[in-house]
Amino acid sequence: MVKPLTQDEVDSKIDPSVSKQWDEDTPKDEQFKDLYKIVDGLKGGLLTTIRPGIGPTSRAMAVAKRVGPDFLFLANKHSEKFDDLKNDKTAQLTFQNSSDMSWVSISGEVTKTSHDDPRIPQIYSKGVNAWFGDLGDGVHTGMPDDPRMTLIELKANYITYWKSTSTFPGFIKEVAQASMTGQVADTGINRRLTSKDIEAARYSGQ
Repeated sequence: MVKPLTQDEVDSKIDPSVSKQWDEDTPKDEQFKDLYKIVDGLKGGLLTTIRPGIGPTSRAMAVAKRVGPDFLFLANKHSEKFDDLKNDKTAQLTFQNSSDMSWVSISGEVTKTSHDDPRIPQIYSKGVNAWFGDLGDGVHTGMPDDPRMTLIELKANYITYWKSTSTFPGFIKEVAQASMTGQVADTGINRRLTSKDIEAARYSGQ
């Protein structure tokens, strides 16, 4: 439902598109459940690393496994992202659902990159080898024991997300209505999960 812009919002220098959708009242466990529902439904997002001399560099990555608020990926150790991570462990993972415009931004640190992690066979899935190829030498097979196969573990330390409360047609209709009437679109719920919230979720097994 569209909402009017108030004088107080202007005087207080508040972004009304954020303040009118901000949610700090929902219990944290429910906020994490909604977060996981969004990311688990998408399976893949953009993983951003910091490249020396360039800055943030992103690429699409399929999530091999989510462990609470943290994420595991499989990648070729010859990828440039591993050079990025040697220099700076900072990373960001983003998701967007084009069907309803819900989005997630996860900031964190890559705490592990390993080609012999015992979790690799557990999270490996059919189709991963399509991105590696098989040299035919019995070694570079694109399978879990391929020496190129490397696990990336991203530990979250800050999460913000926006959960749509309407369908995509409803979203478009409300944005159009807000534009024509001078009001502010209110099409979803904006939330923030701090490092304290995330650590509590890890501890509780959420």
